[in-house]
Amino acid sequence: MNTDLSYLSKQGLWHNNPALVQLLGLCPLLAVSSSVVTAAGLGLITILVLLCSNLVVALIRHQITDAIRLPVFVLIIASFVTCAELLMQAFAYSLYLSIGIFIPLIVTNCAILGRAVSFASKNSPLISAFDGLMMGLGFALTLIALGALREVIGSGTLFANMDLLFPFAQSWELTILPAYPGFLLAVLPPGAFLFMGLLLATKNWIDQTSTKTNYIEIRDGQSSENLIRDTP
Repeated sequence: MNTDLSYLSKQGLWHNNPALVQLLGLCPLLAVSSSVVTAAGLGLITILVLLCSNLVVALIRHQITDAIRLPVFVLIIASFVTCAELLMQAFAYSLYLSIGIFIPLIVTNCAILGRAVSFASKNSPLISAFDGLMMGLGFALTLIALGALREVIGSGTLFANMDLLFPFAQSWELTILPAYPGFLLAVLPPGAFLFMGLLLATKNWIDQTSTKTNYIEIRDGQSSENLIRDTP
């Protein structure tokens, strides 16, 4: 298994992104991404849980048997989710009221359990923690991108109510579209599906364009080598 840090970063952020490629954790992703602040809140919790659960699973991987490892992994994940939920209740209670119902669903997020089973249980603690950080960051960035799209098109603003997450961010709100009447569909569940499909299509287009460009470069390089070799 490739444990190069650059490779793990590319996998988590792009090539094997939990949301855009694996399509995991879509329930909270679609439900909470109506604005940047709610998306960022859930994204930060996901990063915390993925990083900590991967680290603990890697630390105890030699002490648990295959017969009990899944219940143990779920218990570890649930413990960190509970800690994150209590922290949000203590320091960001207003935001917790908006997204609190979806925080316990992180326990059943296959992206987190999947990384514990397929990666953390087979690698060292530091590498596993880094993998969890990158996977969580990839998921969080997708959440924030979706939240930004829906917030701008839905209400014409960006970073509204960020002080719910960061008390020092009261002046972060940007009015992108002045006197904008709003577009209700963008902030409703159907809008979440539409914009998620747009993000998926954009990623696939970028991947296909990159693959085609690389193929042309390789083909041209081989043609040049053959021309040089055949030149007397």
